[in-house]
Amino acid sequence: MSWFLAAPKSYEFVAPRHIVFGVGRSREVGQWVQTVARRAWILPGAKTLVDSGVIDELAHRLQEAGISSFRLPEIEHEPLVEDVDRTAQLMLENGAERGDCLLPVGGGSAIDLAKAVAGMVGEALGSGCTTPPSIVEFLEGVGTGRRMTHSPLPVVALPTTAGTGAEATRNAVISSYDPPFKKSFRDSRLMPQVVIVDPVLGKTVPPAVTAATGMDAITQLVESYISKRWQPIPRALSLQGLKLAVEALPRVMEDGEDLEARAAMAHAALLSGMALANSGLGMAHGIAAALGVVCRVPHGLACALLLPTAIRTNAEVSASAFLELVRWLYPEKSMADGKSAALFLADKLESLCRQIGIPQRLSQVGVKREDLPAIVQGSYGTSMQGNPKELSPDELLKILEELL
Repeated sequence: MSWFLAAPKSYEFVAPRHIVFGVGRSREVGQWVQTVARRAWILPGAKTLVDSGVIDELAHRLQEAGISSFRLPEIEHEPLVEDVDRTAQLMLENGAERGDCLLPVGGGSAIDLAKAVAGMVGEALGSGCTTPPSIVEFLEGVGTGRRMTHSPLPVVALPTTAGTGAEATRNAVISSYDPPFKKSFRDSRLMPQVVIVDPVLGKTVPPAVTAATGMDAITQLVESYISKRWQPIPRALSLQGLKLAVEALPRVMEDGEDLEARAAMAHAALLSGMALANSGLGMAHGIAAALGVVCRVPHGLACALLLPTAIRTNAEVSASAFLELVRWLYPEKSMADGKSAALFLADKLESLCRQIGIPQRLSQVGVKREDLPAIVQGSYGTSMQGNPKELSPDELLKILEELL
């Protein structure tokens, strides 16, 4: 029986407490920060946000609402352990206290950094310490297994890139290059209290980033739909998100001023975050994490490149789910079976990737054959655990060799 018709037996669903969506609604930042804090620590996700005046405008809106603000250094790369530790220390040295909030403005890098810093500052304040603990102690698989014992500072997120969905997740992904790892700091209290999604902010994002993050959202929507841990509400969200994204992403790439398409992508990205937070992901994200730390391939780009291969790899074991997806996305297309539907979907998304300038081979993003064993070793994290098809290291190595 299709999941459309089957009654759900048991599930849980988590999401931000309050979502504010719409063109121009970032102007309301002051009134929404008022609901959770008296002071905001603004964390820009790109220098362009500073240079274009976006950050100054937000600070002005906060001031109008009686909220003081402190601007933290911008981050333009995926957050590292040292970024979290340094930013948390900077906040404590400048008087961070309960009643403050983190206000990340940007993509997943800024939002994940803010969530991790909020946790570490909250831990220090709760313990009466002037020095925060290192985030590495809290990371899955590499830390000491330490858990938060105090509440984090609240986070009010303003996403810009329309892709990562970090504004709607309860974890922060943090990397290291020495030793190489990319792991999550996970706690349900890290979920942003308020998310303000203003499609206008997407106009500050460069085309290459728009393409990669847009495909990241599509990857999240597909992988959460077929995940071994899939849940009914995320699947419903994924259907709407995919329908919007596959049509809107080419439009945004053709005309970055198209606010209707920007809004569709921003909404799809938000839905993708809620979907992955509740259903998990799969092999594309598992491998992408390893590509990020071994070869420094940007996350969205890695996911985009890997998605068609991930679909083909899971075609047989997730045949019914792929049949549902294709019937929803392309109702005019008659499909005899789920495997054929999966292969059709892989071809369609591969064509979309070519259209928007996404590389097709690992070698095109700097991966060398000698990198593959380390990539395989680093791919078996939380995301890979949700992949429908079990893959041995030898099988995964063969897949990567064929994609090289």
